[in-house]
Amino acid sequence: MDSRDQQFSRRTVLCAAGAAIALTVVAQPTQAGTTAPQRSVDLGAGERADLAERAVVARHVRSLWGLPQRRLGTLVWPADLTEQVFGRWCYWWQAHLLDCAVDAAHRARTADRVDRVVALARGIRTRNVTGWTNRYYDDMAWLVLALERAERLLDLEFGEAIGDLRAALIDGFDPEVGAVPWRDGDDFYNTPAIGPAGIAMARLGDLARAEQLADFLHTRLRDVGSGLIRDGVHEPGGQVDSTVHTYCQGVAIGLETELALRGGGSGHHDRARALVVAVENRLTDAGVITGAAGDDSGLFMGILARYLAETALALNNTTAANIVHASARAAWANRGEVAGLPLFGADWGLPVVVPEQAGTFLQFADVSAAASANLSRDLSVQLSGWMLLEADYRLTAAGR
Repeated sequence: MDSRDQQFSRRTVLCAAGAAIALTVVAQPTQAGTTAPQRSVDLGAGERADLAERAVVARHVRSLWGLPQRRLGTLVWPADLTEQVFGRWCYWWQAHLLDCAVDAAHRARTADRVDRVVALARGIRTRNVTGWTNRYYDDMAWLVLALERAERLLDLEFGEAIGDLRAALIDGFDPEVGAVPWRDGDDFYNTPAIGPAGIAMARLGDLARAEQLADFLHTRLRDVGSGLIRDGVHEPGGQVDSTVHTYCQGVAIGLETELALRGGGSGHHDRARALVVAVENRLTDAGVITGAAGDDSGLFMGILARYLAETALALNNTTAANIVHASARAAWANRGEVAGLPLFGADWGLPVVVPEQAGTFLQFADVSAAASANLSRDLSVQLSGWMLLEADYRLTAAGR
């Protein structure tokens, strides 16, 4: 992934700011209110997903530089001027925002939701400046997954974008290693790039490469003792980064599930099931996916929840479904509320306490250290919560 702090060119930001600064006068960020005194406890899964969607859209989604039919999500809320004019760029967060927008439009299709999907895709293309691609293979894999789902589930057309991204992933595939690297020219082959690239390859019909990518994760990056997938390995040196992240398990489960669905044999089904068991044993607390932090890691839990739901639906995996449901119950029970809309923490097992009289910018000094540490302004954290509740809805609607 590229860092969310990657800077856009000074000249472009200044030009964009000139056009956008007037808009900020009439489009100030939603003000943080006090914690809602009454909390609904009897909402259905669809209603909870709807409120998570409304919260992200209200707080983060805005027009890109005042351009028509182009929108993006600010990286924090409330957003200062730099954030409001998208002076900082984080490609992969926007890809997941787009994917969540696809979830919502598929859950309850409306013209506004479909238009939002199109506007977010156009916003990504415009803000990326040089085209649909960049040098990070994980970024491009996340975006092609969102666009492919928009085509398949919403009947939208993103053929040129999907073609460009697919070609870039194929160009990045190293046949000698049997994988794609983290980024162009790098020697680090990591799960966050290999997993989503493999899922994309499977969904786009390149099963041979998808099989190779799945085998790389299973043979090179699986920790035999825990059964979990490690972060990555430097090739050809073979130096392994043994860090374990929740989202690495998610994309590995997702890839094995896609291959099992496409006639890959019982081996992929068995691998997916074993990974789900390892996640339950080592990466949950009372059945709830373990927390991360803000910034990039804020997305990790939601990504795992998405692909647990996929394997629960596709392979009838009850354990995966139970983890999603338990995590959704915890995230909802522990949410904060601002202006009646949910605010999620980076740890779904801990309460989010929003201080009263918070003002325009959230102030952390008046709450406990634990609560303030779990009170995040990051889009990534809020997307994880939204993603989780959409996954919970899909399972509930399917009777799983």
